[in-house]
Amino acid sequence: MAVIRALSPELVNQIAAGEVIDRPSSVVKELVENSLDAGATRIEVDIEAGGARLIRVRDDGGGIHADELPLAVAAHATSKIGSFDDLEHVASMGFRGEALASMSSVSRFALTSRVRGDDGAFRIEVDGGRLHAARPAQHPPGSSVEVRDLFYNVPARKKFMRAERTEFAHIDDLLKSLALARSSVEFRLGHNGKPVRVWKAARDEQAQLQRVAEVLGEDFPAQSLRIDHASAGLHLSGWVGLPTASRAQADAQYFYVNGRLVRDRIVAHAVRQAYADVLFHGRHPAFVLYLELDPAGVDVNVHPAKHEVRFREQRLVHDFLFRTLHEALAQTRAGLGAPSAAEASPAAAGHAYAPSGPAAWPGQFSQSRLSLGTRESPMAEYAALLGAPSSVAIESAPMPAAEEGEAPPLGYAIAQLKSIYVLAENAHGLVLVDMHAAHERITYEKLKSGRACSNLRSQMLLVPLSIAVSAKEAAAAEEHAEALAEWGLELSRSGPTTIVVRRIPALLEGADVSQLSRDVLSELAQHGSSRRLQELENELLSTMACHGSVRAGRRLTLPEMNALLREMEATERSGQCNHGRPTWVQLSLAELDRLFMRGR
Repeated sequence: MAVIRALSPELVNQIAAGEVIDRPSSVVKELVENSLDAGATRIEVDIEAGGARLIRVRDDGGGIHADELPLAVAAHATSKIGSFDDLEHVASMGFRGEALASMSSVSRFALTSRVRGDDGAFRIEVDGGRLHAARPAQHPPGSSVEVRDLFYNVPARKKFMRAERTEFAHIDDLLKSLALARSSVEFRLGHNGKPVRVWKAARDEQAQLQRVAEVLGEDFPAQSLRIDHASAGLHLSGWVGLPTASRAQADAQYFYVNGRLVRDRIVAHAVRQAYADVLFHGRHPAFVLYLELDPAGVDVNVHPAKHEVRFREQRLVHDFLFRTLHEALAQTRAGLGAPSAAEASPAAAGHAYAPSGPAAWPGQFSQSRLSLGTRESPMAEYAALLGAPSSVAIESAPMPAAEEGEAPPLGYAIAQLKSIYVLAENAHGLVLVDMHAAHERITYEKLKSGRACSNLRSQMLLVPLSIAVSAKEAAAAEEHAEALAEWGLELSRSGPTTIVVRRIPALLEGADVSQLSRDVLSELAQHGSSRRLQELENELLSTMACHGSVRAGRRLTLPEMNALLREMEATERSGQCNHGRPTWVQLSLAELDRLFMRGR
């Protein structure tokens, strides 16, 4: 065997650089986070050649004393933690004390700093890990870090760098995420001597929303919901995009934990479940969310680059996120936020929709009922499974009539187009409604309400089914047996890696019991909770609602059309059908005028 020997400090730092510094954007991330920890209110980032030639970060933070400059570039030297207790309550962006040492070992590095109140600044330089003595320099209060010729002494790593445009795009994306994290800080980004981005400091919520619009697009504020909810020591705030503003890629998702941007499977799963009932297949929501909790409740020391965190109460965090977003999205009713995106102003947009009653508009309107279905068999079938008369599922309370001179959000029906679309006039202009999609959502929500208000019937298997699972999943079946029984799924552990299924929900008769059980137990073992049973039941109810809803090609009377509009205004999530497609579209007078070139 080779002789065991201690590695040189230079080699140790270069190895550490491989974990922390993998491209120019990694350098920018570490330096800007240091500036934020130093209390900076203005941060300038200058890039040359995509960061390969120069990365300069200048701030107006607290600065570093001259005698501490050599320590700043030493491995595992930091002012942010001093004990294990500090490590368990990390409130800063950085704390490992290895970033500057790592980047100075693979570049030509310079650090200039001045503490406010000192007579002058001092500068140190490090060339490939070799430290030069500090010398006086000219610099305002704050710090500047220059990283030149990145990876010049590590050719293998330099080969992995991409084209200049690609590397700068990564830096640009990183600065966007940091600008969203700290809206009170001014950020400036330049490339090859030209200014590229300027984010002015945001002093209030409206200015913060404007910064969000600069990052996610000018249409996002008008197509988002404001979130602000606290419970069980957790506080979630920010904005989530409406289902109709979904994207083809998950490239507009920003989630911050105590100000730190993270990618976390618990968070991703909770968000995905919250949007499951309203998002079209293959689409992704856009959001900017901030989760605040006690630093002791989250471990940020699980990844060298701090991209991931670990929650100590994973199930609590997951359920809190899901419930908060699910309830917020449930308040999105057709007719709310009726002005089009072109008309909405940032000042009026981005606020949470929270109607005070079942309808989102004051007053009373119509006594009509929604008896639009071509048949009632899906309702009757569902009612039979619940052991209730079919009238429970299809009966709806009489809709109120409008006060004179007061128009509801979706207005009044004026015609039907091709027996598919309902045309209505409201205060903003023209409303077009896909009558089948709209009625499908209304029926679906009634079925779900009926299920929630009735006791679920379960079906005993003629022959109990034995299934082989992992030890972790078998333990989950034993731990959550009571909760599963409430959903009509009776599982019992019969061995270290075996469970027995004796009963399933009657709604899911004919389902693949083995796969269903494995899916449920997998989620329970991973997340501490599962919605797989509810999702499968919802899929069945969605199918029943589709068959029980008014079909395209059916001629409706004006009272029937108005009844449909009023039900849409009173139904949760009525802006989308069960499959995530939009149910209505608003065309404002301004948009109609542009179509006909009026006013030109």
